[in-house]
Formats: sequence, structure tokens, C-alpha cells
Amino acid sequence: MPPPADIVKVAIEWPGAFPKLMEIDQKKPLSAIIKEVCEGWSLGNHENFALQIADATNFYITEKNRNDIKNGSILRLTTSPYQTALQLHERIQSSSMDAKLEALKDLANASRDITFAQEFINLDGISLLTQMVESGTERYQKLQKIMKPCFGDLLSFTLTAFVELMDHGIVSWDTFSVAFIKKIASYVNKSATDTAVLQRSLAILESMVLNSQDLYHKVAQEITIGQLIPHLQGTDQDIQTYTIAVINALFLKAPEEKRQEMAHILAQKQLRSIILSNVIRSPTPINDEMAHQLYVLQVLTFNLLEDRMMTKMDPQDQAQRDIIFELRRIAFDMECEPNNSGSIEKRKSMYTRDYKKLGFINHVNPAVDFTQIPPGMLALDNMLYFARHQQDAYIRIVLENSSREDKHECPFGRSSIELTKMLCEIMKVGELPSENCHDFHPMFFTHDRSFEEFFCICIQLLNKTWKEMRATSEDFNKVMQVVREQIMRALTLKPNSLDQFKSRLQNLSYTEILKIRQSERMNQEDFQSRPILELREKIQPEIMELIKQQRLNRLCEGTCFRKISSRRRQDKFWYCRLSPNHKVLHYGDLEESPQGEVPHDSLQDKLPVADIKAVITGKDCPHMKEKGALKQNKEVLELAFSVLYESDEYLNFIAPDKHEYCVWTDGLNALLGKEMTSDYTKSDMDTLLSMEMKLRLLDLENIQIPEAPPPIPKEPSNYDFVYDCN
Repeated sequence: MPPPADIVKVAIEWPGAFPKLMEIDQKKPLSAIIKEVCEGWSLGNHENFALQIADATNFYITEKNRNDIKNGSILRLTTSPYQTALQLHERIQSSSMDAKLEALKDLANASRDITFAQEFINLDGISLLTQMVESGTERYQKLQKIMKPCFGDLLSFTLTAFVELMDHGIVSWDTFSVAFIKKIASYVNKSATDTAVLQRSLAILESMVLNSQDLYHKVAQEITIGQLIPHLQGTDQDIQTYTIAVINALFLKAPEEKRQEMAHILAQKQLRSIILSNVIRSPTPINDEMAHQLYVLQVLTFNLLEDRMMTKMDPQDQAQRDIIFELRRIAFDMECEPNNSGSIEKRKSMYTRDYKKLGFINHVNPAVDFTQIPPGMLALDNMLYFARHQQDAYIRIVLENSSREDKHECPFGRSSIELTKMLCEIMKVGELPSENCHDFHPMFFTHDRSFEEFFCICIQLLNKTWKEMRATSEDFNKVMQVVREQIMRALTLKPNSLDQFKSRLQNLSYTEILKIRQSERMNQEDFQSRPILELREKIQPEIMELIKQQRLNRLCEGTCFRKISSRRRQDKFWYCRLSPNHKVLHYGDLEESPQGEVPHDSLQDKLPVADIKAVITGKDCPHMKEKGALKQNKEVLELAFSVLYESDEYLNFIAPDKHEYCVWTDGLNALLGKEMTSDYTKSDMDTLLSMEMKLRLLDLENIQIPEAPPPIPKEPSNYDFVYDCN
């Protein structure tokens, strides 16, 4: 007879004693269990003791997490979180350097646990650490030369403990003094700072800036971009990532009027070229966190264009009108008469003619064309940049189109305005960066005026595509759609430079786009005739059953999941698999990731499928409800799912990747008789259905499939031809 579900068999350690095997009744209060354990070793004052998981995490067992204890777990009897916090609070104030160092090291490790962190914070531990950073370490300054490694470790463990405690979100960031900020900033400003100290100092500054507008102003006064730049020129990618994160945070929280000023300073300090040479073109592969920070910097840089994008042109502003005059002068100055010749009427007539050749919608007053927002004045800025920096190409496009028939000319003015609007949409100008995106483009880090250069390449592409399509003014929107597709396809290849982007576009001519579209249409089997649709509907249940069997087979093979504690650290593994008869889920803890098949006898826990009531995903999962809004938490959120059984019991999962998440949620839903709705199922359905359709229609190749079935023939005059086989 199997043991009751509420009884868990564990081993409990106590220093200097032989481990004790005992059964824990999960229905009993935790204090009663601790008292029983203490009495077994003749220990008094059981309220001063607690139980810990005896592994690298050392997290305390509480009423909230006690259900995580599994059969065969090894626990450790130890001092309670309050007593430990009290002891460490005293030890870190020791006058002995060695004792202080050991205490801070223990504190840095213990602070990962939220139960301990709460107790230490209640003892005003955060204030003690900040005081030590502000003034307590000063007494050791004289010893730095002879005890530099020790001093570095002392500070490193102090800051590590501080970061770990603050990461629980218990204490507000608004409580810190200017003296503390100055001290942290000084560690970043020093050129010879210990790597661990520098890393934690940068992390603290980033959190301060992001979590408090008041602290942003204080940090901005202490840290300059010039002091951060040297940290990008090293080879440590973690330091580089934290440095860019601080720059991004300062950029993001800066008032709008200061962002342009900050961008100007970044340009002066050549931040772009430093990132290009030391990060993007570094031999070290770019990890996900660095890619995210580069993406954020790219978005924030493009967002500087939002002001011009949302500014309408003032037709009465002479300075703005002069830009239009400049566009006309560069294009037609060689063939036009001097401005002061002829009457006013003659000059107006000439200007109207030239503005028509330039492709403006309003020939009399082109300023009206730039009152549409977006793209507003940004379109005019792009046009002027193109005219000045690529003058030959600009003159060629304008003159080439002005010599064509009216209906075949590609209007430069209108095209530039619509193209600028399209590029702003593609690059999401004005939108805040996404917390989960890593989509940065190396080519935008190769030029100080990358958006304008991007426009110059794309306006020439538009003119080329217009000619290839032999377009007329009625085809304007069709041409823009093709150009958008060309740009998007070239961007997905992530070119390393603007020249490489340009060459990719050369290979994506209109003819090539037509071939790609035709190929995709054929692959999608985009037939809309009724017989084909009926065949698809008939085949679909068979394919869905096939996918369901595949999911259940994968569940029978099983998957190794990582256990994640309350601090989202990946600690150890557990394995779960479905029994071959699809009636029971077997699971159990593992010491390390399995390298082959996991034996059945190692999975001692089981959950009957009949007891499962529901599958819950994302933020509705019980192990996700306390997660914050940090980027790492959001990534975990997308991989989380739980199985609800009995009245209020859950089996909580964090999938190793999106593929396994889809396999398990699909498989569990299939077991419960529910629909499989994951993206993976949709993709499999499309692939398998398309393949099956092609196989079944092979014999009908090049045969016209009628839209309607053939007519039913008339009934015969008699049925004499029918006979009974029996």
C-alpha cells in the first residue's frame, strides 16, 4: 500500500551527529516538526532553529514553500533566519579584518534567500551596509597598498550582499543618501577598480536610475559618459553589458530636453565607434543580454528622431522654406536663370514648374506637403541630407523623372515623405524598447547618421523598383508595398554594414520578389476552390490525431526541468514523464542533468492523470505570482505552466525552452481532452497538412479542378441492370 500523499520521507542533518531518517507530516505545523527534530537531538529552544534544504541554495523551509520537499530530500537543521541574521549583523561589525571578511561572504550567500533577507532587513541591515560603504571602509584605506586583494574582496562581498537584498524588492530605492551614491559612483569612476566591485557598482547605479526619478538626477550628477566609456574598451563582456545598461538607463530616464544634449555628448565621445570595434566586431560572441542592451540603445537613438517626426512644417517660417529652396537650387541651379532675373510672376511660374519636377503634391506651396505627421519635418531633413551628401544620385533621380511622361514619373517629394513614414514604422521610432527583444542591427552602429544613410539607400531602391515595375502614378501604393518587402527581407539577413545592406537589396529586385512570392504561394498551396477546401477539412482531424500522438509519445520519453527558487536562480533538476499507458505522470528530483535515459525507479513520485483538473500557464501559475517585472522574470513567465490536481495542489514547471513548453502544454491538454492551441501545433498542422495535400493532389497535376461538382445524371428509365449477388 503506497504511503499517504501528505507524508514525506527525508533525511535531516545536524553538524557532528549522524543524519536522522524521519517522516514529515505535511499537515502538521512546521514549528511542531522542528520541535520534534530538536527533541530527537536533545536541543532546547526549538524556536531558534529552522530547516534548510541541504544543497547549494540553502533556502529555508517555510510554510509557503514546504510543499517543495520531496521524498528522499536531505534537509539540514540550522539556526533560524532571525538568529542567523542577528549573528551576521554582529559579525560584520567585527574589528577583525578576517572575521569581517568571512561574515560578509556568508551574508552575500545567505541574502539570496528571501526569508533570511526579510529578517536581516528588519534589523536595519541595509542601512548598516550603506554606512559601511559610505564610511566604514575608510578606516581600511591606509591598508589598501599592503592588503589590496583583501580590501577588494571586503567591498565586493558588501556590494554583493546589498544587491542580493535589494533584488527581493522589499526596500524602496528612494531611501539612499547622496553620500552612498557618491561612493558607488567613485568605484565606477576609478580606472583600477576590482572587476567584481565594478560590476556590482554598475548594477546598483542602473537599478537606482530605473527605479527612482529622484535618484536619476543624483546619479546623473555623479557619473559622466566620459567616465563610463573606458569600461567598454576592455574585453570583459559582462562589464561592457552593465556599462551599456547604465548608459541606456540614463538615456531612458533623461528629461526630453536633455536627451538631444546627451546624444550630442555620446557622439563627441564616439560611443558608437567604440561599441562597434570593442563589442560588435569583438571575437567574443554576443550573448543575449548584450544583444538586448544594444537593441535598447538602437531604439533610444532612433527615438531622438521622434521630435522632428511629429513636428509640422510652418509655411510662414522662412528658415524652413529655405530648405525647400535649397532642394530646388541643388537640382536645377545649373539649368535655371539667376534668381534675380525676370519678373516676380515669371519666377513664381518657374518655381511652380520646378516643384512639380521635384515631385511635390502641392506645386505652388510645397511646405503644405510637410504638415502631415508623421513624418513631418523628418522627411524634409532626409531629403536635404540626400541632396547634399549624395548630390549626383539626387540630381540624377530628379532629372530622370522630370524627363518622363507625367504618368510614369516617380515623384521624388511624395516618395520621400511616404518612405520616411515607412522607415519610421519599420524601426518603430517613438516606441519604448521591448523587454524581451534582442533584435539589434549591426549596420546602424557603422555610421553616425545611420537613419539618414538608411533613407538614402532606400530612396534609390524605390526609384529603381519604380522603373522595374514600369509603374504609373496609380501604382504608387503597390510600389511602396514591394519596397517595404524588399527592405524587410534585407533586414532579416542582419547585414553587418550599410554597404552590405545595399548589396542585399541589389539581389532583391522586383523580378526576384515576384519569384519569392510565387514560390511562397506554391508552398502554401493557396488554392481556394471548394473541392480543395473540403479535402483540407477532411484531412485535418487525421493530422491533428497524428500531432496528438506525437505529443503523448514525447511526454512518455520525459523531460528534464530545472528547479528555480524564489530568486529565479537555477539550482537543480527534476524529471517528469508520462507512463506508456497514459494514466500516470512519474516525476522525481535529479542531482544533475541526465546524459541518457532516466531509470523508472529513480522517479518515485507519481500523479494520476485522472486527478488532474486543469493546466495553467504564464502569470496565472502559483510559482509566477510573486515574480516582478524584470526582463529575466518575463522570459521565465513565457515558459511557466502548472498542473492543478486535488483541491489546491499544484505541480509547477519551468520549461527549458519554448519548444518543450509547447510539447508539454499540448500533451497535457490532449490528456484532458482539450484543444491543443500552441504555436508549435499550428506550425506542425500547416506543414503536415500542406505535405499531405501535395501528396494527394500529385495525380491531378496540370489538371483543371472544377469549381463545382459535375451534375448528377438523370435516373435511368428502368433498373433491369441491377442484380442480387446472393
